[in-house]
Order: sequence, then C-alpha cells, then structure tokens
Amino acid sequence: MPKVLSDEQVRAFADNGFVSPVVAISLEEAADCRRQLEGYEAETGRSAVETIHIKGHLYFDWAWRLARHPRLIGAISDLVGPDLFIMASRFWIKDPQDRKFVSWHQDHAYFGLKPPTIITAWLALNEVTRHNGCMRAIPGSHRSGTHKHVETHDKDNLLSRGQALVDVDESTAVDLVLKPGEFSIHHGHLFHSSEPNTSDDRRIGFAMMFIPTHVESTIGRRAATLVSGEDRYGYWDHDPLPTRDRDPVIWELMHAADRHYRDNTHRQDAEATQLRAQIDKGLRELDAGLGEELDIESFIRRAREEEAREA
Repeated sequence: MPKVLSDEQVRAFADNGFVSPVVAISLEEAADCRRQLEGYEAETGRSAVETIHIKGHLYFDWAWRLARHPRLIGAISDLVGPDLFIMASRFWIKDPQDRKFVSWHQDHAYFGLKPPTIITAWLALNEVTRHNGCMRAIPGSHRSGTHKHVETHDKDNLLSRGQALVDVDESTAVDLVLKPGEFSIHHGHLFHSSEPNTSDDRRIGFAMMFIPTHVESTIGRRAATLVSGEDRYGYWDHDPLPTRDRDPVIWELMHAADRHYRDNTHRQDAEATQLRAQIDKGLRELDAGLGEELDIESFIRRAREEEAREA
C-alpha cells in the first residue's frame, strides 16, 4: 500500500488525535457522490440520515468504492497498519438553517472494542465550513482515555442517544474545514462536536470507521468488512459483500446492525471499564485473603474434600 501521509502528519495525529485535510477524490467525484445520494433521498422521500445506518458503505456502489479508496485506506494504514476492517459508517447531514448539532463526544463511547483502537475518516461531499457546521476538535484530548457520557436524548442532537461529555474546555478547539473530496482522520478518543448549519446549503459528510484486525469486540460476536490486508485473528465475522447497488441483503444487514448498536443493555465503554476494574480489584482482594493466587477449581475441590471429611 503506497504511503499517503507524511511523517509530519503521522506525528500530528499522535500528538493531536487528528489530521486534516487529506485529499481522497476530486471535486467532480465528490459532486457525483452527492448527486447519487440526493437522488436516493428524492426517490425514497426520506433523508439518508433516517434510513442508512451503520453499514451504508456496503449499500451504495459509490460508497463501497469510497470505503476501499487507495488514498483513504493508505492514510489509515499509515497510522495503524495494513490489516483493516471497516466496521461502521454513517452519513452526517445538516440541512440549511438546521438546528441539528452534535454534542462533544468520543466515537469509542459505545463501540465495545479491546484495545480501543478505532479510526474515523470523515469525508466531505460538499464544502464544509464553520458556517455550515464543520467538525470541531480539541487537540490532544484523545490521550485522556474513554470518558463517561451523559445521555440527553435531545431531539436536535444527531447522536443516537444525545450522548455528551460534560465540562469540556473549548478554549483550544479547532475547526476541521474541508473542501469537497477531502477528509479528516480522527482517533476514537478525540473530543469532537459540530454546531448547527446556519448557511443556505446542506452540509454532507460520510464518516467511515476502521479498526485493525487485532481489535476484539467486548459486546458479543459481530461482523465487519475486510478492506485491506488479511484477518489473522478471527475475532470478527465477515460481512456479506454487496452483489449490486442497493442490495436488499445489505438493507437487512444495515438495520440489524443498527438495532444492535442502539441496544440499551450495552454499557458505555467507560462504565464497562470501571466494572471490569472493580471485578479485578475484588479478585485481587480475594487472592490476598486466601494468601495465594485464586484458583477456582482448586478452591472448589478443597471445599468438597473438607465437606467429605466432616460427613
């Protein structure tokens, strides 16, 4: 895979948690993607935000080509290596004079991954500016780990649960302005948000989320799509590949994946991490109380032997 990012950009990603902008496709190609997306919306009478969930990169031919674009895959590979799954994608659309916004959050908050390595490529299908609600990011915030989010369920918040970080210091926030066909890349722990679109045109972005193949799911067996290299671990099932544009099999897959993601029984990653730490602490205390490393099978065997002697 040809190198896409410079050494300086790779260092910037490590320091800041994002790199932007990176060119993927031409202005004309981006305009054609927008035309096809809006053609689908005109045909169905509904926004892609409402109907295309989690696996949209498999539903449209043009989106499937974007998800495997050499410039995009090359840039992600420069950061985390060549063996890559795309596990999710989403269209982020704000209409003109739209009140919709995205609160400060981290992508990794609900994805259930170990290690928590998820990289998002956010590709602009039209010009993205502060005026129409570009992404904002806080440099270096990715180094603070996964944080607890408050679920607001605000109807104007584009996030599925209105999840939001609290007490975010925005003083160092920067705007990730993009031209059509450019993309930004950000770490799953990066604090980021976007404000309402106050312009007279839509703001359309396509976000694709990638993980190295060595990353495991902590919330059950799931599926992803291998887009680069090889899967030497077998932690994930492989998504069916589309056989045609708007494949009905992919339609069903999209909505099943969305139901799984929205399952309210899934803990936030910050909560799950805290629970695992509490369990580990309890086991260590039990080990110390026994004066040895806890071996459950040996413990049960000794208990049964003691019971037999008393009988």
